[in-house]
Amino acid sequence: MSALLDIDRLLDELENGLRQMLAERCIESPVLIGIRTGGVWVADILGKRLGIEEPFGQLDISFYRDDFSRIGLNPKVTPSSLPFDTEGRDIILVDDVIMSGRTIRAAMNELFDYGRPASIILATLIDLGARELPIQPDVAGQTLVLDAQQRVKLRGPDPLRIEIQETGQ
Repeated sequence: MSALLDIDRLLDELENGLRQMLAERCIESPVLIGIRTGGVWVADILGKRLGIEEPFGQLDISFYRDDFSRIGLNPKVTPSSLPFDTEGRDIILVDDVIMSGRTIRAAMNELFDYGRPASIILATLIDLGARELPIQPDVAGQTLVLDAQQRVKLRGPDPLRIEIQETGQ
């Protein structure tokens, strides 16, 4: 059993929050980087909504995870792709869901291997708030508190939809 969340409303919240933050920080030419896989889908949509003409980047953080030795290599590892220099750039880092903060930490570690950005704005569709590291999104479409037997799953990319699933535990 699963319930769908209103993806258009979440994207509207994310877009509006990003527009406001970019204006407040006087950032005129940010670049988008999506974390595979859901963050890439969301970055693609946000780039179009925000009118960012530069292609967006894609990070596969598999080798940067702190649990890599425990869980092994994801069989679908693909190289990261950053079609721009990150040095001195204002980056919007996009993921679908933030929970512990560990995925974002891994993504930032990888980003700094490419260069030192001027700033990083973290944007996520869903904030589950169960942090293990002190990493918070700057902009989130929605904050959710889930029961122990629930999880969030983004499906897509076309159509993009987000579900709350019951795990049956």
